[in-house]
Amino acid sequence: GKKLGYTFNHRNLHNVSLGQGQEVVAEQALDVAAKEGHWVILQNIHLVAKWLSSLEKRLERLSQGSHRDFRVFLSAEPAPCPESHIIPQGILQSSIKITSEAPTGIHANLHKALDNFSQDTLEMCSQEKEFRSILFALCYFHAVVAERRKFGPQGWNRPYPFSTGDLTISVSVLYNYLQASHKVPYDDLRYLVGEIMYGGHITDDWDRRLCRTYLEEFIKPEMMEGELCLAPGFPLPGNMDYNGYHQYIDDALPAESPYLYGLHPNAEIGFLTQRSERLLRTVLELQPRDSSTGQGAGDTQEEMVQTLVEEMLEKLPDEFNMAELLARVEERTPYAVVALQECERMNALTAEMRRSLGELELGLKGELTMTSEMETLQNSLFFGTVPESWVRRSYPSTASLGSWCADLLARSSELEAWTRDFSLPSTLWLGGFFNPQALLTAVMQSTARKNRWPLDRMALHCEVTKKSREDFASAPREGAYVHGLFMEGARWDAQAGTIMEARLKELTPAMPVVFIRAIPDDKQDTRGLYPCPLYRTRQRGPTYVWTFNLKTKESPSKWVLAGVALLLQV
Repeated sequence: GKKLGYTFNHRNLHNVSLGQGQEVVAEQALDVAAKEGHWVILQNIHLVAKWLSSLEKRLERLSQGSHRDFRVFLSAEPAPCPESHIIPQGILQSSIKITSEAPTGIHANLHKALDNFSQDTLEMCSQEKEFRSILFALCYFHAVVAERRKFGPQGWNRPYPFSTGDLTISVSVLYNYLQASHKVPYDDLRYLVGEIMYGGHITDDWDRRLCRTYLEEFIKPEMMEGELCLAPGFPLPGNMDYNGYHQYIDDALPAESPYLYGLHPNAEIGFLTQRSERLLRTVLELQPRDSSTGQGAGDTQEEMVQTLVEEMLEKLPDEFNMAELLARVEERTPYAVVALQECERMNALTAEMRRSLGELELGLKGELTMTSEMETLQNSLFFGTVPESWVRRSYPSTASLGSWCADLLARSSELEAWTRDFSLPSTLWLGGFFNPQALLTAVMQSTARKNRWPLDRMALHCEVTKKSREDFASAPREGAYVHGLFMEGARWDAQAGTIMEARLKELTPAMPVVFIRAIPDDKQDTRGLYPCPLYRTRQRGPTYVWTFNLKTKESPSKWVLAGVALLLQV
């Protein structure tokens, strides 16, 4: 305080934690502090979004004629996305902004995790060797799970707010358990750390499996025998002092790479590509919209959209005649029901597209007044994104507008071929369904009816063939052949019939045709299999469809850490 020219003590400080009706207290504190030259700390302003406009006006008023020592400090959690930015621009422009950036890279994260402890921490437990080894492993675990989020959905299906508090509490639990027992309770420690301390943040079952697998690899009896590697080329250190551990990190930790997280280098290519695409899309959205960029630059936005609308209306497939299709169905088998449901969904989507494009065409010609909905559609078409009204009636997709429209036409053609006589196609394009779960359920329903098995005691058996779509002339007697699957994080070796390490720069290699059939649940053998989640898109998370058990010669934990999954779209 004295260095800055202030005479300061604790009575000059007003500390208000906002939320639960503390806005009035904050306003009173500001008025008193402005008059007396005190400091005011307002914490958690992100919790009082509606009050921030009043705060902006009050601060603007108090900036004139207040005591020269009057200062206001504001704190807030970072917004998860640009749409959640709620702090008024006036406050931001008149403030000195200080942000606490998380360290980047496993090296910095591991040092920061270890900084939460000291030499005294390492010496406080009676089982010193066990305590130090597990503490270092927990620090590495914390660094990995915190930094893994940079790899997007292949890292974690959803981002989680892991904090140093999770680490310090886990170490306290470790200390209490080791003090109370002569044996290291590995199972108990893994459960408390993975399911409660860190697992308390996790809401996705596949992310919970990932967290549990990390702990199974890092905290196990082998760590006391000097046989444990936390990452390729990075063995768990022996008994060292506090500074020795920091020095070991600097000397022994390999250079930053996805291998340190159990991921393949392709994961880094994927997330950097997606980041670049977001940046370029943002630049595109900043370009002028109302006129061409210069003399002779070409058509205006309206002319370009007008041309696009005419092309799309011309190519848009006709709606399916549901009455005619229903009359054509001889027996409403589970597969026929799925086909009819898909036709209904396709009709709903194409009807909305035809309606909205028709209105926009009239608006661009001046025959209808342009509404905000039509302007939004026009901007979406201009920037090559799928309009929101179409997305609501569509299927999850990350494709641009051109690819999305080509995909829509392909889906419609597949449905048209299937509904000619409703006989099951030789192979089914699983990614071409609005609801792929319905088809997989139909496989079980069909088998259950044929064999009179209870549906709730059945499971799907997945067998990857060595053939492509063109090699099949007819559907199987039971089950279905499906094509159009891709693997991310690894590849399928058709000759060996197993999951293998991915090839560099092959991000999502295509799978051969997969034979899906239903079997009784008690006859399912999971030995030597990796339970592989199937998602619709690379966004994973809410696009989950099913779990396919795939053969593996490696430990399934390797593919869990690598984020291996099957995708229906890439």
